[in-house]
Amino acid sequence: MSPRAWYVAGLAVAAKIGAVVLLIAQPGIRPELAGGMAIGFLVQAPLGWLHVRTLGTERFQLVWGAGMLIRLLSVGVTALILVPVFRWRLGAALASLLGTIAILLFVEVFAVVRKSSGINA
Repeated sequence: MSPRAWYVAGLAVAAKIGAVVLLIAQPGIRPELAGGMAIGFLVQAPLGWLHVRTLGTERFQLVWGAGMLIRLLSVGVTALILVPVFRWRLGAALASLLGTIAILLFVEVFAVVRKSSGINA
């Protein structure tokens, strides 16, 4: 399988994990969890793929640094703007956002390891 296929498969697994978390969560915090997960996917999925694509190029460090700033900015915007606007509970929203980013970072690392090691199985 190509790194792209591994990455897409990892995103699908992460989405399924998120769906299970939403199903077992208390109904009162589901909007916060879903919002945090959605923001995490919207931010991390394209950044992760861009990072995988730039591995071994001159742009790798620039993409990595810009991605870290964008992730940090997404947490700040969520905490300072989105949480009050949507009247979310701060803890649940940020926990789901950061959890989603962490899981998707693992997916990114997995795809990078597969790409850099030459494993195509």
